[in-house]
Amino acid sequence: MSILAINEQLLRAIGVGVAVVRASDLSFVFYNGPFDEWFGTPADGQTLLDLIPSLDPRELDDVKQSGLRYTVELQIKPKRRTLIFATAVSLANGLSEQVLVVEFQNITRIRELESMIDSYSTMVERNTRELEREKERVERLLLNLMPRAVYEEFKTFGVVTPQLYDQVSVVMLDFVGFTDFAAKTDPTVTLSELNDIFTAFDRIVEQFGCERIKTIGDAYLAVSGMPDATPDHATAVAHCAVRFLRYLERRNESHPHKWQARIGLGMGAAVGSVVGIQKYVYDVFGPAVNIASRLQVFANPMHIVAPEEMKYALIDEFQVSDIGRVDIKGMGEMDLINVTSGLSVPQPVRRF
Repeated sequence: MSILAINEQLLRAIGVGVAVVRASDLSFVFYNGPFDEWFGTPADGQTLLDLIPSLDPRELDDVKQSGLRYTVELQIKPKRRTLIFATAVSLANGLSEQVLVVEFQNITRIRELESMIDSYSTMVERNTRELEREKERVERLLLNLMPRAVYEEFKTFGVVTPQLYDQVSVVMLDFVGFTDFAAKTDPTVTLSELNDIFTAFDRIVEQFGCERIKTIGDAYLAVSGMPDATPDHATAVAHCAVRFLRYLERRNESHPHKWQARIGLGMGAAVGSVVGIQKYVYDVFGPAVNIASRLQVFANPMHIVAPEEMKYALIDEFQVSDIGRVDIKGMGEMDLINVTSGLSVPQPVRRF
């Protein structure tokens, strides 16, 4: 219900006190409930001036003679509180005898209700602002869980249709010796370290137009080529991988905890969708993810391993060396390559 609608209903609820008196002697012919509530029940023979002496007798006589309307604001204290009434007296003609119609509108009550309406309006505005802020917080949270294009679909339709992407590239990073480190280190320190590192990784991923999908413990997964197709998806994840290692090397120079990571790259098809009903998670499945996950195991610390099919996409910007054919669990034999930084400094992707 709008504020205007509430205002109208409240004003109607105020009521108007009405009394009809004979013009000749001001004796009562009729009075309604609000009049009775505010001024009391007139006794037999009691006139309007007896009940409300603050009315001006001369003005009442002028109404009877000229027919002009008499208006006045009266202050009356029927009990402990003072009430203010807007009073109007008019002459009614065309009857067997002349009568005066006296109307009373409770100004005090109107002002109280206006104050209530103002307070309610302020409360509604404050709640609206709080809801907007909460909406923004929820939006930021969901955008941390899924790409913006997926979020827009989810916001519009309430569901996300699983999408198959024929060609994407994936980077999977895992830290060396993390299990032992976590067992020997205070959990708050471990979480602080991971938060610091993953925050830096997120900035790198964003620079090169990739999407961070998730972290699982010490594992970090990002993709390029979804939900928006990217022709240079392979080089994008490779640049991210190189920057990850470069960041860790520089960080290790000034931090007491030295981190080393293995990185696997994968390229191929993938399916992306929101998983879950109450707890939403955007996840990616498919050959590209499986390859990256398997290959990071074969990487030496602070090295990047990729399938040979990515070689020709990377060779112009990176140094690529053959590792040879390796038997990979669940995938059979696969030719692998080692990827290191090229001589040229890559330019981050600009987002507008």
